[in-house]
Amino acid sequence: MSPHAAGRRRAHRSVATGLPLALAAVLVAAGTATAAPCGDARVVRTATLGEIPLGTFSNALLPGSVADDRGVKLGGIGSDIYPAGRKGEYWTVTDRGPNGQMKVDGKKRRTFPVPGFDPAIVKIRVRGNSVEVIDAIPLTTASGKAVTGLSDQKGRDEAPYTYDARTPLSYDPDGLDTEGIVRAGDGTFWLVDEYGPSLVHVSARGKVLARYVPEGLGLTGADYPVVEALPSVLLHRKGNRGFEGLAQLPDGDLVMALQSPLSLPDGDAGDASRTTRLLRFSPRMKAVTAEYAYRFDPVNVVDPSEDDTSGLKISSVVAVGRDRLLVEERTDKAARLQLVRLGRGADILGGPWDDDTTSPSLEQLDDPAAAGVPVLSKQLVVDLGKVAGVPGKIEGVARVDHDTLALVNDNDFGMTDGEGAFDAQGRLVDSGVETTVTYVRLPRSL
Repeated sequence: MSPHAAGRRRAHRSVATGLPLALAAVLVAAGTATAAPCGDARVVRTATLGEIPLGTFSNALLPGSVADDRGVKLGGIGSDIYPAGRKGEYWTVTDRGPNGQMKVDGKKRRTFPVPGFDPAIVKIRVRGNSVEVIDAIPLTTASGKAVTGLSDQKGRDEAPYTYDARTPLSYDPDGLDTEGIVRAGDGTFWLVDEYGPSLVHVSARGKVLARYVPEGLGLTGADYPVVEALPSVLLHRKGNRGFEGLAQLPDGDLVMALQSPLSLPDGDAGDASRTTRLLRFSPRMKAVTAEYAYRFDPVNVVDPSEDDTSGLKISSVVAVGRDRLLVEERTDKAARLQLVRLGRGADILGGPWDDDTTSPSLEQLDDPAAAGVPVLSKQLVVDLGKVAGVPGKIEGVARVDHDTLALVNDNDFGMTDGEGAFDAQGRLVDSGVETTVTYVRLPRSL
């Protein structure tokens, strides 16, 4: 994180708890960009989140939830960004919290340095070149307990360990790896989660109202309603690659994007595939009403420095009309925004591609369109990798106006993988990557 000290502090109240939340105001790490644009697309503003101790943040929302933050600062709010109504204000959401990987005896283990962390909805304001936290809502179960970010199910999700990867932690069926966020007209929120994968309906005060998961998931022990309402084929989601993008269409329907192709019939097929899926969900019907095949561009087109197809991901989807979406294709270093139209003729829901015995699977097809699959057509809007001033790992995109987008990056709470992530005292060795909101002016209106 930035070495600068916080300049001023503001006291805010959590919508969920009414508790005073002492949150550090932000510092400017970068001003308005003046770098040469790529084509006509250009960065017009960069704002940075300052340092807020994670323990201070979490314990103000749910007292006693974090005993030791190990020097981690608030971050990870870049999982998504959604306009909050007032100019410069946005809803964001953290992911599951600080986590990393470390090898022990040659095998990778998933670490959770702050296991008590409760994923939260965070409201921010961009003011000049600063990002301020103006509100925060903790996610809670039906009985008011914290929804942690710990793995849900033994045998399906990665086993959770302490910061040094030496001591196992308990699984948590309430755990959520939250990613996309939208706010409905009634003030409730919809989130997507990578574990299930699942779609999560949350009250305006942060209580999980329902979690919609694939048929056959068999998640038990959760302290909120779990509804098996999604296609069972989603049980083949790649590890840590469940739902990441979420959009709300003008009619209120939701569109969820799988971050990566399914591991169908196996992991090798998923790693080699360029075909993932979007699903349309009706909150009124509480059901999936359509499914679409989405085809990534070759990985070296999305990111010329990358040759591993498994690095392709969808991180954000944004509604820009009744049936049009911006879709972000990315690697960790580059991203491109594509415009797609969700036509009725492209719906594959309930067909052979939802049957996991179909061979070859959708993910195995070298050319799905040639095989008769109605793949969504797309049009490139902007290659963010060619726009000077755009950071890596953009996970959230919001439409500001007809030709401006707000982008937010995921800084992973300053975490890195490996034994060097923490010092000898168990304190974080920060990566120095900061959370930023970047405004990009497009060459033409959407």
